[in-house]
Amino acid sequence: MLIEVKVPALSESVAEATLISWHKKQGETVERGENLIDIETDKVVLELPAPQSGTLAEIIKDDGATVTSEEIIARIDTAAQGEKPAAQETTEPAAKTTAAEAQEPIAEDEQADADQPSETAAEPPSSLPALMPAAKKAAAEHQLGAQEIETIHGSGRGGRITKEDILAYVKSRKETPTPQPAEAEAESDTSSRQPQGEPEPAATESERPEKRVPMTRLRMRIAERLVQSQSTAAILTTFNEVNMQAILDLRTRYKDAFEKEHGVKLGFTSFFVKAVVAALKKFPILNASVDGNDIIYHEYYDIGIAVASSRGLVVPILRDADQLTLAEIEKQIADMAKRAQEGKITIEELTGGTFSITNGGVFGSMLSTPIINPPQSAILGIHATKPRPVVEHGQIVIRPMNYLALSYDHRIIDGREAVLSLVAIKEALEYPASPLLGG
Repeated sequence: MLIEVKVPALSESVAEATLISWHKKQGETVERGENLIDIETDKVVLELPAPQSGTLAEIIKDDGATVTSEEIIARIDTAAQGEKPAAQETTEPAAKTTAAEAQEPIAEDEQADADQPSETAAEPPSSLPALMPAAKKAAAEHQLGAQEIETIHGSGRGGRITKEDILAYVKSRKETPTPQPAEAEAESDTSSRQPQGEPEPAATESERPEKRVPMTRLRMRIAERLVQSQSTAAILTTFNEVNMQAILDLRTRYKDAFEKEHGVKLGFTSFFVKAVVAALKKFPILNASVDGNDIIYHEYYDIGIAVASSRGLVVPILRDADQLTLAEIEKQIADMAKRAQEGKITIEELTGGTFSITNGGVFGSMLSTPIINPPQSAILGIHATKPRPVVEHGQIVIRPMNYLALSYDHRIIDGREAVLSLVAIKEALEYPASPLLGG
């Protein structure tokens, strides 16, 4: 019997997705629950497991195809080999979500659009190896004939020839040229007329390799949202510095007992989350968002924490951060960072948020102007803590200083609220109390 393999139901905010890489070929045996293909949305990558065991009878949509929710992309034959399917049964598999790139990266050729212009090389005879669209174009540019194409070993899926295969062949041909008599004569005649002492001709474009790689849906979504933020919000950034000595002293004093009791290390981010929540409670406008001509005041505190992953920056959300202890915050952050690297962040964990924190200091950043994550109205940028000379009570002393940057939407947040909220964050960090460790 034939089982239809469908794209899983996507969230309302996701209109379409892209098929990244089939892990099975048509005709191969599949096991129930085995990952068939990675499907990329603008937020996460979905692993689509096989709904039943059987043979992958038909692949309807190839790598790189754009698909929509519930669209049929393949069929699995669960009947014995050679037995005709009696009926069709539709089974909708449960998708497992991931946020990392597919384990088997796809070549740029295989992601080429199906509607690529037709001015590339003509289709080779059916006896020739299959060429990917970008490979056809490269073959035409380098004027490769059918006999030459037959000698090229394809490294793509199913033995298909990729653009890299074409370029590698062209390069090897240049290293061992075999010019025809007429070409050799022309070359000899040209070289004899070349004046002595003239510089060598400039390198041709083919000797300056370039690689064109389509953006992932996540990267396109990031680009879209950042441009949206810059074009729709009146972004302004205010700065302040914070003396981290009190936080460092607390961590030194309590870190061993904290880790022993809670099973997680005491980091810096949890202190910043607590300080941010304290400031947002004093200045609720920073926790608000714009909806048309209305301002929506959120009476909860869902804090987005920017986390680097192999696919790009993702911002999972700490829900109800005001109700979390330092230990709970540290555990959630550690878990999110780990799963971001493993590609297991879900769409739900990336949705929402009323305020964001981004820490460029882990990469060595001294100062930056973070961009607001719409529809939020503010974001805090944290930077590297470094020993710097400061003046205390008329004396120059060395203190571990961190520069803070608060970007905000000036349409609804005035400079007064922005500056005072950043001062509130600074004060919460410079004068923490030890009971904070449990709260």
